[in-house]
This record gives sequence, C-alpha cells and structure tokens, in this order.
Amino acid sequence: MDVKSKEAYKKMVGRKYFFLLSISVAIFFTFILDIMTGPASLSVREVISTIFFPAYSERSVQVIVWTFRLPVALMAVVTGITLGLAGANMQTILDNPLASPYTLGISAAAGFGAALAIVFGVGVLPFADTLFVPINAFVFSLISCMAIYGIARFKRATSETIVLTGIAVLFLFDSLLALLEYTANPEQVQAIVFWLFGSLTKTTWTTLGITVGIVLMVIPLLAIDVWKLTALRLGDDKAKSLGVNVEKMRLKGLILISILTSTAVAFVGTIGFIGLVAPHIARMLVGEDHRYFLPFSALSGAFILSTASVLSKAVVPGIVFPIGILTSLIGIPFFVWLLLSKKRGYW
Repeated sequence: MDVKSKEAYKKMVGRKYFFLLSISVAIFFTFILDIMTGPASLSVREVISTIFFPAYSERSVQVIVWTFRLPVALMAVVTGITLGLAGANMQTILDNPLASPYTLGISAAAGFGAALAIVFGVGVLPFADTLFVPINAFVFSLISCMAIYGIARFKRATSETIVLTGIAVLFLFDSLLALLEYTANPEQVQAIVFWLFGSLTKTTWTTLGITVGIVLMVIPLLAIDVWKLTALRLGDDKAKSLGVNVEKMRLKGLILISILTSTAVAFVGTIGFIGLVAPHIARMLVGEDHRYFLPFSALSGAFILSTASVLSKAVVPGIVFPIGILTSLIGIPFFVWLLLSKKRGYW
C-alpha cells in the first residue's frame, strides 16, 4: 500500500470513529434528558449529582431517579442496542435489507406467547408465576426462530427460503394472536394490546440486569465473527471461497438473533422498526465493514429508542405514550425517505 493509499485509509477510518464518537455523545444527552423528563421535571445538575452522589440529594429526588427513571432510561439504551444488533445480524446473514426480527415473525411469535399467558394464565414453565408473560414470549420467539431455520435447512437454507419462511411464520402467529383476542374477554384484550404496544414503564433493576447480562454474553460471540460477516455480504459463493462456512454462520446468527430479540421483547413488548432502520443508518454512515457496522447499528438503535422514550413523555405532559407507537411513527417516515432517496445500487 503506497503512502497516498495509507493516508486515504486513515482518513476513512478516522471518519468512522468520528461517527461512533458522535452518536455515543448523542446517546449520553438523550439518556440524561430521559431522566430529566417526567411529571416532576429535574435539572441536569440534580440528575448528575443524584446518580453519582445520591447521599447528598433530597430523598424525593433519589426515589424519582433511582427507583423510577434511571432503570427505564438504561433499559431504553440497552433494548435499543439489542434490537439494533439483532437487525444488523439478520440483514447480513440473510443478505436482505428488509430482514428484521419484526418482519420475519420473531416478534409476532413473542407476542403470541405473551398473549397466551395473559389469556389463559399459564406459561410453558408453570413454576415461574411472576414471569409468565416474559418467559412465554422468550420461548415462543425461540421456537419461531428454530422453525424458520429448520424448514429452510430442509430446503438447503438459501436466504430467500429463510425470508419467505419467516414471512409465513409472521402471518401464522398474527392469525393465532387474532384468534386469542377474539376469544378473550375485554380486560384480557386490553392487556394484550397494551403489551403489544411496547412499554418501558414496567422495567425493574432485575429485568434490566437480566437484559444487560444476556447482551454482554452475546456481543463477544458476534465480535469474533466480524470478518466472516463482512465476507458474507459479498455473497454466498465469495464467502465460501474465503473459507466461510455459510450454513454454520446462518445457524449461529439465527440463534443469537432469537436470544437478543426474545430478551428485548420479553420485558418491554414488541417494538418495531428499530431492528429494521438502525442497520440502514449504520450502513449509510460507516459502510459494510462489520468492525464498525455492528457497533454503529447497536448505537443507532440505542439513540432511536432513547429519543422515543423522551418523546413518549414529552408529547402530552403527564401522559406516557406506549413507546412502540412512537418508534413506528419515527421509523415509517424515515424508512420511506430511505427508499425514495437512496440510489438503486444501494439495495
């Protein structure tokens, strides 16, 4: 590599690090703003001093920050990271820009599992009384993911087969969910609809800790495959010529996606569009190199969901809107803009 090429490469890498740093700073600001926003408005000084020096803050401010707002604000960031990573990995292993946990039925399966627990009051693990809904959502999302891969594997696991199978799974679980809602009483239907809207308000330190623990276990498993994932974007034949076991990568990817998606969906409900849109933002700014693409997708997801969390409390003072509604309202116009503004070769 000559001197001019080295300079160009350093400039390109520097620009990608700049984008990563910029979105990290933006997430920090939305995170602080998320804690400040609510029925009792807090100042920046009150928020920061209560987080780092709680003993010197008023008791009421301590309770607001540490009991109610801090776990919710952290869950918004962690869930956004989870969905951003799941969407990026899914679009890569399936080589399809429309692939996401939401569009391939994994979120729908989780929603059906949750609705089953709400309507009949029983879960797949009967001893976990207080976790009926999240555990059912978790198990059914895993079942859907394995069903997609199992059926596709029977047909030699091409990406087109997996996408079509996922769409079939999406319609299947949507139909089963509609059947449950038809047979449920009004209170149960209300509970199902509220859960499907997605909400961060029921976050506890326990559910946050579980989500963070699972994300921290999955990230290293994705990080060790960044070169293989980058090669996979060149197409199956080229990836195989570079020594990548494509089928093994797809199986591993689907398992990790199901773990990430079901973890997020189990505790906050179905939140759409983040897994679809965040990877596109990352692809536009840092390209397909997965050393930068995966982290930026995760951070984009965190920024979108943290911003949506702020807006959910700020649109109408005193009312917290379900966050799933706001992510869709933000995501749909952005996605249409992407479709209309990008060149044909981008897709």
